[in-house]
Order: sequence, then C-alpha cells, then structure tokens
Amino acid sequence: MSAIPMTTTTTTAADEKAIHIKEEPEHGIGEVYDHDPESLKSPTSGDADEALAYIRNTAKVEIDEATNKRLLKLIDRNIMPIMCLIYCLQFLDKTSISYASVMGLRTDTHLVGQQYSWLGSVFYLGYLAWEYPTNRLMQRLPLAKYTGVNIIIWGGILAAMAGCKNFAGLVSVRLLLGIFESSITPAFVLFTSMWYRSSEQALRVGIWFCNNGTAQIIGSFLAYGISKGVEKHGSAIPGWQIIFLVTGFATMAVGVALLWLMPDTPMQARFLSEEDRVLVIERLRVNQQGVGNKHFKMEQFKEALRDPRTWLYFSYSLISDIPNGGLTNFQSIVIQSLGFTAQESLLYSAPCGAVEIISILWICSLAQRTHERSYSAILSVLFPIFGFLLVICLPEHMPWGKLAGYWLTSFSACAFVIILGMISTNVAGYTKKTTVNAINLIGYCVGNLIGPQTFRAKDAPAYTPAKVTIVVCWGVSCFVLYAIRWLNARENKRRDEEREAAGDAYVSLKDHEFMDLTDFENRDFRYVL
Repeated sequence: MSAIPMTTTTTTAADEKAIHIKEEPEHGIGEVYDHDPESLKSPTSGDADEALAYIRNTAKVEIDEATNKRLLKLIDRNIMPIMCLIYCLQFLDKTSISYASVMGLRTDTHLVGQQYSWLGSVFYLGYLAWEYPTNRLMQRLPLAKYTGVNIIIWGGILAAMAGCKNFAGLVSVRLLLGIFESSITPAFVLFTSMWYRSSEQALRVGIWFCNNGTAQIIGSFLAYGISKGVEKHGSAIPGWQIIFLVTGFATMAVGVALLWLMPDTPMQARFLSEEDRVLVIERLRVNQQGVGNKHFKMEQFKEALRDPRTWLYFSYSLISDIPNGGLTNFQSIVIQSLGFTAQESLLYSAPCGAVEIISILWICSLAQRTHERSYSAILSVLFPIFGFLLVICLPEHMPWGKLAGYWLTSFSACAFVIILGMISTNVAGYTKKTTVNAINLIGYCVGNLIGPQTFRAKDAPAYTPAKVTIVVCWGVSCFVLYAIRWLNARENKRRDEEREAAGDAYVSLKDHEFMDLTDFENRDFRYVL
C-alpha cells in the first residue's frame, strides 16, 4: 500500500497488498483517494467534516479487499458487542413494566381505569419532549460520553421505580425514564453511519436492533423465574420491585462500560492504530457523508424540513408505532386475555423475542442481498397483519392458534429497522441527519404515546377496537414505505440523466465526500432504495 507519512505506525502485511476495492456501482466513487489540504478551504464546503481535517496530511491511499475485511472484522469485534448489549438493556428497561403489570404492580400501587395505559404513554411524552434537544446535544458533545451518561442516569431512574407506591410516583419516574432513553436510538444511528459503509449499515442496524428480541426472551424468563421464586420461597419485597432493581443496576454498570469502551469517533478509537484510523475513514468515503461535524448549520436544518422524505419517515414511524405502543405495554395482558394464566403470559412472551431476532436478521439480510430495502420492509409488515388477523378472527377455543398469530406480530419491528438504516444511509449532512433523526423519532414517540390509549379499560379483556386499529395502521404503513421507494428511485433517475446530459463537463469537487454536504447539495449522491 502507498505509504502514509506517520512516524508512529507500522504497516501490516495485509495492508501491503494494495489493490482497489470496487465500490457499489450506484455511488460511482473514484479508485484512488488523494487528499487535498486545500479542499478544507473550499468556498463550497463551508465547514468540512472532522474526518477531512484528520486525514489532510496523508498521501494517496488505496484499500485492498483483504484490508477492508480486516478492518470490518476489527470494527465489528469492538463496536457491535457493546451496542447489542446496551440496546438489549434499553428495551428490557422500557418494557419491564409489562412484566410488572401481571406481578402485582397494578394492585400494589392502586392503579385504576386508564392509569396503567398512561404509564405507557407518559414514557413517550418525555421521549417526545427531549428528542430534538438530545439530538442537538449529540452533535455538540462527545457522542459516546454523552450516551454513556444518559444510560447511567436512566438505569438509576429505573431502579428508583421499585420505590414507587402510587400512580403519581410511577408516572413521574416513567416521564424521566423517557427523557433519558430518548438518546439511545438516534445515537446508535449516528454510530452506525460513522463506522460502516452504506452497504453494511442495514444489516448492522438489524443486528443491534434485534436485541430487542433478546431482551424479550431474557425478560420473560427473568420475570417468570422471579415470580415462581417469590411464590415458592417468599421475598422481603414484591417480585415486580425486584425486576426494576435488577434491570436498573445492570443498566448502570453497562453505561459505565460504554464510557470506557466506545470511542466518540473513529479518530479517537484506542483499538485502532494511527494508520488504521486513516484507513477506516477512507473506507467510509463511499458513503459521501463523513463521520461528523460539531457545527449547527441552519441551511441543513431548513433542508431537512423541506425534504419530503423527512415527513414520510415521520409518517411511517407515527402510524406503525401506534401498534407498537399498545403491544409493548400490554403484551403480557393481551396474552393472558387469550386464555392463559399470569405466569404463563410471562413465559409465552419469550417466543416473541425469538421471532423478532430471526425476522430482523432475515429481512435485513434480504435487503442487503437484493438492494431493495423498501420492498423488504413491505414484505415484513405483511406477517404481523396476517398474525393479528388470526388473533382477532380465530374462535376462543383455539388459544394456541391465537398465540401463534400474536408471535408473528414481532415481524413488525423489521420495517422500523429498515427506516433507521435508510436515515443512516440516505441522509447526508450532519445537521440534516440529526434533524431528520429527531423528527423521525418524534413520530415514533407520538405513535407510541397514542398506542396505549387505544387499549381502553372498558374494552377489556378482548380489546377488540385496539386490535382492529393495529391492523389498519400496519396496512397504511405499507403505502408509506412504497412512497419512500418511489421518491428515491425517481430522484436517482433524474440525477443519472443530469450527469449523462453534462457529459465531460460534469465535474465532482475534490474530497466532496468529506465536505459535510447534504444529499441535496451533493449531486453524486444516490439514494439506496
């Protein structure tokens, strides 16, 4: 490989075999990367990405296939495990109230009427209120450190739920929990975009997101074990309080670990040599997005607001998460309503997690192989529609058929994972990306806030109106996903025609991949479908 002028590094044997990797054809990136320090001063760049400043003094760099695979394995080995563990815990923390609901929480805290539904909704009120501020703070502050502090705080808040005695205490703590958990998903989208190529992102988002399923499995067995243990041996405190204490303290410990293990950017990664940091940045050139920019740009903010994709993402998340908000908080109650005992409802929640893991990995792999993310997402939504129709339509003497249908609803997470991957891949410009991220998750919050309110106390135990609402929402979301694909395909075609018409007169700005240009400003950018 062509030498990189750094005195403190040693070139590995794998790096010496420099042959250019062919990038995805839709991006049309050049073969050899030549850093131009003057590009930092380009009047069109305004304020370049942090990565360009880091590599400005390096010579020409070529990346061969073996080096690329080595770097990818190195990143996966050091970044993905901690992300998977944290995402597992955040879902376990958020949904622990569902397990607690059938372990005595509602009785011990004297909940009546819609009060339990409001405990589900108020979490997302906090999430909603803090979503945009937390995205701005993530842009301004060191990303990993900010995320780690939030994790430690919400772990402590969750443990504090064990001390709540009434609705007022529970609703206050759930509100705070929503505020501090609002950072995790947008932070993980940013981590994914700063470490992985566009072609790798859908599967990686799927890998860390599918740990929601792992959380369901762990949570089901943990709650069942605690419930049986308390029933058999007794306990100084109720089982639902033990759930909150165990999950809360575990989260705090992992938050401390993230502060130590997760670098804020590739440029600060202790597990990379100086030379590997440059190579990791170079392999991201194909994304045409850089790795981050600390400065808020009003032009990018305005562009995010006028981009129709932003509002399609928002619409999808709002509509599809009405079902999620209801089922996440009422899962144990719904399963119990099918004809099972409270303890059985805890145990029979576990297959939902297994279905979610398998479905997300399958759909994300399908999207990566076919390069058709939108169609893969639409396919995934058809499974929960069919499953919930079984729950609604099968007769009461077929509880196992209804339960199998309910397990299929876990496919519903797949399309949301695809949407997160699209934001990571298809939104360029750091201010624009954080803004779109926030707006999308505001839609997610509103949907999850509405969801529990569709489960009205007067409709118990069947909750038929809520179930019908869920099916309708999933059906509508399919049309939104198709609209996203249609818009991206049309724009890609227009840009291809624009480039072909220009012929030899078409010129790309040098190092434009690290100029913090938006997907509108960068005419070389192509949207993943």
